[in-house]
Amino acid sequence: MIKKRKETALDNRVNTLLSIMTLEQKVGQMTQAERTTCSPEQAKQFHIGSILSSAGSCPGNNQLQDWVEMNDAYWRASTEKDDDHLGIPILYGLDAVHGNNNVKGATVFPHNIGLGAANDTQLIKKIAQVTAKEVLATGVDWTFAPNLAVARDYHWGRNYESFSEDPAKISNFATKIVQGLQGVLSEANVMACAKHFVGDGGTHHGIDHGDTRLSFEALHSLHIQPFEAAIKAGVLSVMVSFSSVNGDKCHGHKLLLVDTLKEKMGFEGILISDMQGIDYLEDDFYLAVAQGVNAGIDMFMVPRNWPFFIEHLLSHIELGTVPISRIDDAVRRILSVKCAFGLFEKPRPTLRKWSNHPSFGSDKHRQVARKAVRKSLVLLKNTNKILPLKKHTRILVAGKNAHNIGHQCGGFTITWQGVTGNEEIIGATSIWQGIKQVATNTQLSVNGDGLEATSDMHDVAIVVIGEKPYAEGIGDIRVDDKIITEAGSQINGQVKILPASGHSLELNKLYPEDLQTIKNITDKGVPVIAILVSGRPLIIEQELATSSAFIAAWLPGSEGQGISDVLFGDYDFTGKLSFSWPQLSQPKVNKGDKDYNPLFPYGFGLKHS
Repeated sequence: MIKKRKETALDNRVNTLLSIMTLEQKVGQMTQAERTTCSPEQAKQFHIGSILSSAGSCPGNNQLQDWVEMNDAYWRASTEKDDDHLGIPILYGLDAVHGNNNVKGATVFPHNIGLGAANDTQLIKKIAQVTAKEVLATGVDWTFAPNLAVARDYHWGRNYESFSEDPAKISNFATKIVQGLQGVLSEANVMACAKHFVGDGGTHHGIDHGDTRLSFEALHSLHIQPFEAAIKAGVLSVMVSFSSVNGDKCHGHKLLLVDTLKEKMGFEGILISDMQGIDYLEDDFYLAVAQGVNAGIDMFMVPRNWPFFIEHLLSHIELGTVPISRIDDAVRRILSVKCAFGLFEKPRPTLRKWSNHPSFGSDKHRQVARKAVRKSLVLLKNTNKILPLKKHTRILVAGKNAHNIGHQCGGFTITWQGVTGNEEIIGATSIWQGIKQVATNTQLSVNGDGLEATSDMHDVAIVVIGEKPYAEGIGDIRVDDKIITEAGSQINGQVKILPASGHSLELNKLYPEDLQTIKNITDKGVPVIAILVSGRPLIIEQELATSSAFIAAWLPGSEGQGISDVLFGDYDFTGKLSFSWPQLSQPKVNKGDKDYNPLFPYGFGLKHS
């Protein structure tokens, strides 16, 4: 994690702190509370080690100044020294998973699935550097990213958080993202968090919080490999997966967390639980606390029930059901990371160089996002070379996602499940607005249904179709609920299942209005260029057949102009599929499968010519 000379000095500092800490202070350092449930005064009183904003949780009017002032209050409270407090700085964390997506006015980058298609490791590193600056602008030190899941089933609602079905590609990205976020642990860097360890992209039926059933060798080659790259790059924290491996929950899996991650893989940083992740180990939260600590977790994301966590853990230590050696190991790791990151030397958030910085949401940052958008686009079909379009072409723009920035950003944008419409995402450009900027002879369909189409007035129509925002398990697609019963019966512990967003990977069954819009236009003799906004590959055979060109745009984020850059030939298509594209006869497909027969293979992507 750091050079030997510095490590010795760091160890001495940490050992000195440990030697004078009370048991309450140690347990407090292992606790992460949510901002809405723990005031700065309580954070000081209970020696809290970390505070987080859950997705959508924001101070004041969600402006930079609100964030900096809030962080400053927590910082001042945690660093005040007196007879009962050592003045250990608090770590503040949030989910900045595609830019600092929680905050109004931030640059919102394409979700990971699009960056996987862009396949540009230097661009990935640059995006991480920009994200770090926009996180620091809020006074925050820690982002729960990157997500290193290897998604293997499109039914999973977190598919868009995965870069690829190929662990080798994700490993290359992991190195660059950690380097971009953490850098040399200077004032221009934030702490990264590799998540979720391990196997959440491989659950049976793609169920979020489900069960990954693999041999250890297969688990390593498919799902552990990217974490090895992140650890080699010096990642300071790792988050545990909600999922289970062969029926045993990762949050209680000592073989994976200690024997594998900490000892065999040599991870020396903070191992943090996911949101209330230990709650599902046992019916009794008291028993779950001991199980999670003894399994090797160091810091516990217990947003609402943190007072009970502290009370229960102190009880377990007194009774001997959790050994003090495990507590000291956890706290040593937490303090070592805080020291290595330079947290003790940092000034309070209001005095930091990057707090309230004017680069937040700046044109310079947005140009990086715009480049990522155009590099992520994958051209799947281009009949008679209809693309690129001439800028004087008479164009009708239709579809529910054409002028909806919330939809093009997806989940984990402003709120946990994302937003609909254009008001909440400040400074952004919709796909329609990007087209209108360069092609003046365009018309936006009033209701999005394309009924205005006529061959006398329109040479072509651009129809922006696809999914609406979702996040985590609410984005799951389940054919029926029998698979939930099946999965639950094979998992030791509780299973948290959220209502699914649909029952089929067929776009026409999820959103039948999309195909209808295309037909409304083609029935009038106007050819259609379809742009699919989605968090996963979907079964699109009908929509593909009725369109002259078809583009996978994924979830492009705030810079819709990146799409018009490519539509009109200022740039060519360079995106290549980082996921195999399914078809009706083979909805679950990954390269290397027996009888591999996707609609479009891994690595597919056309150019204009």
